[in-house]
Amino acid sequence: MISLFGDGALTGRRPGQAFAVTTRIDPASASMLPVNEAARVSGAPTAILSHVSMSYDGRREVLHDIDFTLDQGEFLSIVGPSGCGKSTILRLISGLVQATEGRLEIPSRSGSRTNIGFMFQRDALLPWADVCANIAVGLECSGVPKEQHAGRIKVLLELLGLSEFGHYYPRALSGGMRQRVALGRLLAYDPEIMLMDEPFGALDAQTKILMGYELLRIWTDYRKSVVFVTHDIEEAIGLSDRILVMTDRPGRIKSEYRVDLPRPRDLRGVRKMPVFHQLSEQIWQDIVANV
Repeated sequence: MISLFGDGALTGRRPGQAFAVTTRIDPASASMLPVNEAARVSGAPTAILSHVSMSYDGRREVLHDIDFTLDQGEFLSIVGPSGCGKSTILRLISGLVQATEGRLEIPSRSGSRTNIGFMFQRDALLPWADVCANIAVGLECSGVPKEQHAGRIKVLLELLGLSEFGHYYPRALSGGMRQRVALGRLLAYDPEIMLMDEPFGALDAQTKILMGYELLRIWTDYRKSVVFVTHDIEEAIGLSDRILVMTDRPGRIKSEYRVDLPRPRDLRGVRKMPVFHQLSEQIWQDIVANV
């Protein structure tokens, strides 16, 4: 099953189709190794989009000839004008929608299927459930035995700095804390691929940067493959290994940039580097040239 942690919906696909069908990843697998060990097993692709096009009604084309590979442990961001199909790419990878042309593959490792987690801009926490119960949704979706829930939730609360808030309800949490809970629910599912659709877009500038630090810290420890959609060019540069720039509808990949900034990355410090400003300007010019 594919767990969509933005709205709690679940969907499934037939194993023979060329998009993701999932089972739980073993926590002892490479996807959960510390960063120095995970780096040794990286390089294999976790998603391959080959000349993918998408039309919703047979006439209005949303995406045209999308062609890229997501590598294991890579942090990939997608930027572009509103309505260019960025979110549709995430939905294609998740299996929520099917391409009208081309092929999308999610290669498996060791014969197992791949877990894919989806995090949206709206946290959509269950209002009647406390923080622990909201995180437990991810554990339930991944098939973790109930007797193991308490221990795993404790670890995630500590990881996210929420140890004192396990029994708080969403209404008592700030926007940043709610997004931490949503991220905890995503991590509880233990996905190999994390799809993130503007997860910090509704937060204020300060909280957005702090959440970026949290996400990078967790990604550095576990090296999941991430596809991160954002309208914020500076956010994309600060977080990513690679950035795809989309044209206006129908969305095409106009350009691709490698982000050669040092890791671990100081999200505020890198913004003072000349290379950061040069890259930001290049991406901005690519976007406005097609609007």
